[in-house]
Amino acid sequence: MTDSPDMRPRFWERIPLKSMTSGEWEALCDGCGKCCLNKLEDEETGIVVLTRIACRLLDGESCRCGQYAIRKTLVPECIVLTPKTIPDIAYWLPATCAYKLLFEGEPLPDWHPLLTGDPESVHRAGVSVRGWTLPEFEIDEEDWEDHIIEEPTG
Repeated sequence: MTDSPDMRPRFWERIPLKSMTSGEWEALCDGCGKCCLNKLEDEETGIVVLTRIACRLLDGESCRCGQYAIRKTLVPECIVLTPKTIPDIAYWLPATCAYKLLFEGEPLPDWHPLLTGDPESVHRAGVSVRGWTLPEFEIDEEDWEDHIIEEPTG
């Protein structure tokens, strides 16, 4: 997985997020799809919970954005994760997210595709959303609370 000319060997262990190449940054994504689940945040406590309701652009089988390059145009509320934005939104990211883990000084989980060399390892570990999301256009927003879930962490 790290044989790309845009990625240095085991870069995630020694390169700060802000110093990664674009290829390294993108490779951190494990493909779980949890960041594309609609979330609810309690205004009083700041607690964020996941719902099984997925962004309309999420491909439920690959767990990847179907329109990644133009996602912000199609979904203006989509949050684009960058080294600059991560300090403000790390609380909102899934617990297993590589960006969040590295930002907090934690290692990648042993099932992460950068460690296994296999993009399917995230699905085998049971931490992806493959096969169990609901499309957001089928559920009224006022009913999202009925679809709150615990984050799959493997």
